[in-house]
Amino acid sequence: MENWIHNLDSFYITKDDQKIMFRDDFISSEERTTGLGKGIYSTYKYFDTYIWKEDSTNHYYFEWIPKVDENIKEVHFPDSFVCEDKNGYSTIPYMQGLLIPNRYEYDYSHIAFDGQFTSCAAYMPWLSQTNNGKGYIAINETPWDSKYTIDHDDKGTTLQFVWLTSLGKMRYKRIVRYSFESNMDYNRAAKIYREYVKETGLFKSLKEKEVTLPKISDLQQCAVVHTGIKAHTEKDSRFYTGQKDVIHSFDSVKEMVQSLHKLGSNKLYLHLDGWADPGYDNCHPDYLPACIEAGGWSGLKDLQKSLSSQNDLFGLHDQYRDYYYKAKTHDENQAIQLEDGSVFEHANWAGGRQNYLCASLASKYVKRNYTEILKHINLDCVYLDVFSCNEMDECFNLEHLMTRKECMEYRRACFQYMISKGIIPSSEECSDWAMRELVFSHYGPYEFMMKDENEKRMGIPVPLFNLVYHDCFILPWPMEKRQEDYMLYALLNGGIPYVVRNAPYDNVDGNFGSDGLSIEDKITRANIVLDFYQKIKNEEMVEHKIINDHIQQCTYSNNITIEINTKENTYRIV
Repeated sequence: MENWIHNLDSFYITKDDQKIMFRDDFISSEERTTGLGKGIYSTYKYFDTYIWKEDSTNHYYFEWIPKVDENIKEVHFPDSFVCEDKNGYSTIPYMQGLLIPNRYEYDYSHIAFDGQFTSCAAYMPWLSQTNNGKGYIAINETPWDSKYTIDHDDKGTTLQFVWLTSLGKMRYKRIVRYSFESNMDYNRAAKIYREYVKETGLFKSLKEKEVTLPKISDLQQCAVVHTGIKAHTEKDSRFYTGQKDVIHSFDSVKEMVQSLHKLGSNKLYLHLDGWADPGYDNCHPDYLPACIEAGGWSGLKDLQKSLSSQNDLFGLHDQYRDYYYKAKTHDENQAIQLEDGSVFEHANWAGGRQNYLCASLASKYVKRNYTEILKHINLDCVYLDVFSCNEMDECFNLEHLMTRKECMEYRRACFQYMISKGIIPSSEECSDWAMRELVFSHYGPYEFMMKDENEKRMGIPVPLFNLVYHDCFILPWPMEKRQEDYMLYALLNGGIPYVVRNAPYDNVDGNFGSDGLSIEDKITRANIVLDFYQKIKNEEMVEHKIINDHIQQCTYSNNITIEINTKENTYRIV
């Protein structure tokens, strides 16, 4: 740390809509030596800080400690350590992972969810920087009420932690742990974090999860079929263009899966959207019965039995955050209430006008619905939408007051309910706060896969999540063949493939229409990815290498290396 210069003048709080610099609020400081280490304790008017070094590990801890309730709304502390190096870079766990070279030009003022930790803006709560071969990783030990900012200047990238209020107040100490090393890169940063989550108990391998969910080994043999039954769009939805309802029968889906087997698919996992009335993204959480026009409960049961007879797996898409006014039991008093007493609403999705259901009530609705669903069908998996993608909610309704940290635990309780029923839980993305419960997700993509391929990338994509969690999690990967062949990234990351991906919305979540591949080609490509996955499915991703602009390698703990060439659209197992 002695070789780095910390930008002390960048620390500030916002109070009563005013920006107050730390230096203007400073009172005194003193050296402290304890049985753990040595540091500087500083006293300010509204808060204290303690920056200290742990003797046993050489970690540095930056602690911000509130002491009076003075309407502080944000705290900007700590931030980057500055070291000039044109070849330096920052490492951000944005979606699958991102490197930002110091001289890279991009506008980072509008990142997903405003940079909140525990969302897709940071699958894992850490940031890292490397300059002149030296670097650090900063692990956010209290991530639930926080975000980060990315700023560029002519010297490089500045990363800053920003602490948010909890139910309107700064209620507790905030902590960031810095680890400095003379040989730091993004691989080393990921491995330091892997050690950290093992110490804290967040790490749970697929083999450990399989003890309570034995069908995990079956899921690891599956290619993914994502399709839907009923689509209905309310007139007040932003997606409404006068379209009529679209309904596919349960029998037609059954026949589609059977045809995939005849064309060469082996084991399949069916993720089914829009299976209940009145259709996809409508009326949640009152999402029953099974779509009557598609065949009702008996049709859904026949589909499930057909899948089971073919040794395929079956899962339902479901939702317990979006809370639609059209739901039969909608009650605004159960929705998320904001600090000013209002109830947030929008009409983005197919079901139209909606609030957000307070997560404190979500597991009760899960239990209510699946008590009924499991009377009719057996399930291998369930997908609970958005929980592991969107930021945590807080609720100011005194009847169900909820902090963001409590929201996290309530969402985890929904996954745990599924586990208690022997059902494998999944959600939209792979934020690691849920890594003890979640087994797989809809995807864990690089950020460039979520936008038009001609748009500028945020930086250099790297598999940070998989460097930490590959042997803990099953990731399905998009397989489109565009200017780059996304199958290569599925291979590189050691994931399972989509063979069919009929997304419900156009130009959303990386769905940009057909790539022109035939179904036979898709099956062949999916089988290639699935065959490779069997070789490394429970292995740690040990290292990722960027050989040049087009060639990358990943090495796994059983010494298998996969190399891809995105210019030639080729791969080889080394």
